[in-house]
Amino acid sequence: TDSIKREFNELFFIKEPHDVTVMRKEAVILDCQARGEAPIDVRWLKNEVKVEVNERMYLLSNGSLYISEVESRRGDKSDEGLYQCLAHNKYGAILSQKARLTIASISSFALQPTSIVVTEGSVARFSCKVSAHPPPIITWEFNRITLPLTTERITVLPSGVLQIYGVSRADAGNYRCIATNIASRRRSSEATLTVTPAPSPRLPQRPRIIAAPQNISVSLHQTAILECMATGNPRPIISWSRADSKSIDVYNTKVLGNGNLIISDIKPQHGGVYMCRATTPGTRNYTVASANVTVLASPSLVEWPESLTRPRAGTARFVCHAEGFPPPQITWLKNGEKVHSNGRIKMYSSKLVINQIIPEDDAIYQCQAESELGSVLSMARLIVVMSEDRPSAPRDIRAETVSSAAILLAWERPLYNSDKVIAYSVHYMKAQGLNNEEYQVVIGNDTTRYIIDDLDPACNYTFYVVAYMPMGASRMSDNVFQHTLEDVPLRAPELSLTSNSPRDIQVSWQPLPDKLSRGRVSAYRLCYRTSSESAVSQRELPGEKTKLLLENLHPDTIYLLRIAAATNVGWGEQSAWTSHRTPKASSARVPLAPELRLEPLNCTTISVRWQLAPQNSAGVQGFKLFYHEESQPERSPLQLRASDNAHTIGGLDPRKKYHVKLLAYNVVGEGYQADQTVSLPGCVSVRDRLVPPPPPPHNVNARTNSSTAVYLQWGRPAFTSRHAVNYTVRCNPVGLQNASLVLYLQTNVQNLQVRGLEPNTKYEFAIRLHIDQLSSPWSPVVYQTTFPEAPSRPPSNVKVTLIEDDTALVSWKLPDEPNVAVTYYTILYASRKAWIAGEWQVLQREGTVTMTLLENLKPGQVYLVKVSASNSMGDGPFSHTVELSVRADRSFSSFSDGFYHLDQKSMTGISVGVCIALICIIICAFVIICRGKNNLCVVTYQQGSTVLTYEDEMSISPNQPPSLQGLFGAPGDTEGSSNSEGSHETGDSGRYSHDETELTNLSSGHSSRPPSLTGEDSTDLDCSPTEESQNSTKLSEQENTVKPYTVDYSMEENNKSK
Repeated sequence: TDSIKREFNELFFIKEPHDVTVMRKEAVILDCQARGEAPIDVRWLKNEVKVEVNERMYLLSNGSLYISEVESRRGDKSDEGLYQCLAHNKYGAILSQKARLTIASISSFALQPTSIVVTEGSVARFSCKVSAHPPPIITWEFNRITLPLTTERITVLPSGVLQIYGVSRADAGNYRCIATNIASRRRSSEATLTVTPAPSPRLPQRPRIIAAPQNISVSLHQTAILECMATGNPRPIISWSRADSKSIDVYNTKVLGNGNLIISDIKPQHGGVYMCRATTPGTRNYTVASANVTVLASPSLVEWPESLTRPRAGTARFVCHAEGFPPPQITWLKNGEKVHSNGRIKMYSSKLVINQIIPEDDAIYQCQAESELGSVLSMARLIVVMSEDRPSAPRDIRAETVSSAAILLAWERPLYNSDKVIAYSVHYMKAQGLNNEEYQVVIGNDTTRYIIDDLDPACNYTFYVVAYMPMGASRMSDNVFQHTLEDVPLRAPELSLTSNSPRDIQVSWQPLPDKLSRGRVSAYRLCYRTSSESAVSQRELPGEKTKLLLENLHPDTIYLLRIAAATNVGWGEQSAWTSHRTPKASSARVPLAPELRLEPLNCTTISVRWQLAPQNSAGVQGFKLFYHEESQPERSPLQLRASDNAHTIGGLDPRKKYHVKLLAYNVVGEGYQADQTVSLPGCVSVRDRLVPPPPPPHNVNARTNSSTAVYLQWGRPAFTSRHAVNYTVRCNPVGLQNASLVLYLQTNVQNLQVRGLEPNTKYEFAIRLHIDQLSSPWSPVVYQTTFPEAPSRPPSNVKVTLIEDDTALVSWKLPDEPNVAVTYYTILYASRKAWIAGEWQVLQREGTVTMTLLENLKPGQVYLVKVSASNSMGDGPFSHTVELSVRADRSFSSFSDGFYHLDQKSMTGISVGVCIALICIIICAFVIICRGKNNLCVVTYQQGSTVLTYEDEMSISPNQPPSLQGLFGAPGDTEGSSNSEGSHETGDSGRYSHDETELTNLSSGHSSRPPSLTGEDSTDLDCSPTEESQNSTKLSEQENTVKPYTVDYSMEENNKSK
């Protein structure tokens, strides 16, 4: 075998931006690297608006966007949003996938725990809810002491629920919820659990589910949590099952606590309705609750556009098909901008059609599939071939209706260069509605007339003609409109027959499609008779009717029915007689007729589905299914089980009408029958081909051999040929951005080992065969994922942050390598002493979790922390060791920006600043008082303290000294439960705010004066503002001088208080 790889070298991305969550003020790089013919210009868009570069936000040399400090301001000034890079060169422009930049945050609690009263021995449940990015770690505290996540009685769910089974009096107290992520930590309000004595003896109680599972939507590979908590006496047993009776995946599912279901690494097959059942042991007493799990899948492309080369005035068709849930929306881009439909360019559900190509259509086109979960793009180029001496457009185009399905089109040859015309193409489409498919027929240059004979009756069409020469095409001719005639219906409707009683037949039918009605149906004619009589009864109905109840019939009698439809032109042919037996007139309870639905799956297969009526209470033992070709004798029935509700009938003849009958039976006998007819379509042939293509390979099977190889095997279709058969294998990753980087492999055998693939990547494979210059269609696509490789790098950006006296938050990111699969992370931590002894403590977290808490750390210790990533293929290396110092004085201060603790120099600087500010405030306050009362103010300085004295002309009792308390307000303890232990508000920096606020109480009075203060040690400063006050008579010191009040701002004492 040999391989071929088509390169699209003009312009493509080798690296695109991805979703990222960062801290405020943190630097971030959004990747974007484009390759192609230079020069390449790269620009960035945020929310589809061009990003203006500046000193804080600028482009790196490789095209990536660097933001030095991420801002979280309100409105457009915030850096949060959807980013895309746009690469441009002389061939066109391409747009990258969208990447969401999110600033880490944690909001106030949307749901606070509430106080409850429970009986001893029963169950208790608290819940809290908070919105955060990234999702927070939820823990709970009991009387301000952290609870373990899981014990025999206590379970903490990641969703924010605390469950306590077998409540005892020791469980009474206060509970609160703690939410922590890299942005901050929040504490909920406290809720009280009150435990009342249980009655003696305890009475039996039926099981009751007090917390039922809720409907949830979970993204692929994430974790789903279904809570189920029940109470009763004796304690009920909780079990889980699926409503569709499928078994629950035991490899990805486990029970957490006493009945909660956890589904990890969720996949599409995990979607469905799950039922929680609480059963009293040893009895049949139970209660059930259910919830639906919806698995969300981001968009992925299953069919993508291919690059095209087309002549001027030609037609280009790009196809793009995507899957995902919710279903993605398809948008087409031309050089990075949205394509809009017009008369020349049309967009269908998965197609982009460009008619009458002009030079400006030469560009790079992208198909973008987008949903709320993300976007994926694929690209292709349209190359327009130019011709200088192309012919002018065909002239004088005319259309004439021939029949209900045919229109004659005629035109005159081009006025210029008509001798160079080698062919004409006739284009036509329906004129009514939007986004109708345009069809094209190519004919030779020896005629200027053509009959289009595959049109729908009673429809308006538009036509135009284009003349072709070897290197180009003319402009399109003028458009001409013409309508087809009505005709009689091509076929009669198909009847569906059931009986509601022994003396009636309910007749119903579906309206004919436009292709079969060939106009508006104006009437129906229903004829019926018994099989033993020749007299025929007839009923005519208006064209709007689709059902009729025939009454007063004979029980247990075979009736023959047929129907015909009419338009304004006349009646169509009648259907063949359809038989139906009315039920026996009996009081015995037999099953009623099932509701029957028939659907042709292809030209040889019918899908039969049925459903019993809700009121059908008779016990059904099975079903009998009859079918036969119209006008052929009935075959013996197929016996089906009572649990069946569908069956497939295969091996039928194309373009034939079949009659299907179904009935249920029980111990009494056969029930009422349901009859219906269905027509099979003709087998599809390839249009506009003289020789049909060979069939594609079948039974394509893919098997993963390693992280870089997949083995393919397929079967050769059943046809005979003397010519050699070759195969082309198409291989590409699912969601490939550049459609021209698809790998094509050639072989002449029916198996192939595809090597050189990327690890942990989902690939799609398709195969076609080539024989005698003909190629088959591609086989159905098969998917296979390569095995992952063990991580080769450690987790990146490992940070350890002390958030409490004895608790630290460890956060990290995925290893910096492509397509890495992480099943779980291992966190090793130890104090320095334990590290020397080789005694590490080990934590493991799921691969979707990127942070954890280290609790019960010892004060005064230095801890070492490192993290590794692992998957099923092995363990990756550990990260560099990160050190964390735990303060010895157990006095925890919050984080400043960057999560660093305040050192001694910083504390000293802050203390000096606060002291100077308070001294100034006190001086100003006394100056104001002195001015207001014509007082003499004296400020006395003494080493280590500041003494302020004043003398007043008024007589003041020595027993009533004034107090500074009147100036600064009454001192008090401002630390309350709401401030010291309540919710923590996040400041502008996005970091932690202080857990506790310490306010220094300023006291005044005789006791505040230090004993060392004497008159000899002090220096007086006269600060009286006026000459009058300076000359005032001083009272004697023994009688009128107020004793000085001292505020001591000793640096040493201040540091101690801090």
